[in-house]
Amino acid sequence: MFRLRDVLEDAQKRQVAVGHFNVGDLATLKAIFASARELNVPVIVGVSEGERQFIGDGSIAAIVRSLREESGVRLFLNADHVHSLKSAIDAVKAGFDALVFDLSGLPIGENIQRTKDAVKELKALNPAIMVEGEIGDIGTGSEIHETAPDLTKGLTRPEEAKRFVDATGIDMLAPSVGNMHGLLPSMVRGQVKKQLDVDRIARIKRKTAALLTLHGGSGTDDDSLRQAVSAGINIVHINTELRVAWRRGLEAGLSNKLDEVVPYKILPFAVDAIKEVVMARLKLLNNLH
Repeated sequence: MFRLRDVLEDAQKRQVAVGHFNVGDLATLKAIFASARELNVPVIVGVSEGERQFIGDGSIAAIVRSLREESGVRLFLNADHVHSLKSAIDAVKAGFDALVFDLSGLPIGENIQRTKDAVKELKALNPAIMVEGEIGDIGTGSEIHETAPDLTKGLTRPEEAKRFVDATGIDMLAPSVGNMHGLLPSMVRGQVKKQLDVDRIARIKRKTAALLTLHGGSGTDDDSLRQAVSAGINIVHINTELRVAWRRGLEAGLSNKLDEVVPYKILPFAVDAIKEVVMARLKLLNNLH
């Protein structure tokens, strides 16, 4: 049985990162799993609270566990952006490998205390669960935004990151380093790319020595992402890029199969479109050519 912590520590030694991709349906999961198996690299499947409600905790946990056991692919399940202790406990009891306990919207003192309490309770339920905490502001929603939020005021300070990591006992930290949830229309068209504060990442890494997660990785410039991994990022979240590919693939399937009503004859178009994105990101994060 593979342990997520071992996989992340190995990736850190090799200066590569583990790709994290959210799923909202079986088509997306099929594309992610097929990509990881083909490239023989580990991957994390994420489900937000909305995605968990749609799919069901038990259902997604059972599917991921079955795929992992039958194939040997290093496939892990993460509860993405959990905002309450109850939701976190539900994920642990369902058998998730990790969860993001996100109280970043609260004042730092309250975030620290509640995250610390949550880590203690969650570890009591399952000592192996990987708990991630978050500080800073990277916006909300893995969607297409008309305007970009001003994220400069919410950038994570290295000293604050150390205080948070030391006080809470988290396994992973998600900082704000120029990343942003979702995409702008210009990013969807490929006209603009996100740029990360690589120096800030390096300073946070030196200060905390923690495993670091980059949320909102969709639309990030390839070179900036490579530099971020070299600076200390261990997990990279990609979501909106997959959602855009899902829609485009589905539209292609419907237009190519005008009279078709059988889902498994239409959805492969979406699977192929998503797989193209996942393969490209996994190759970049794992330094494969």
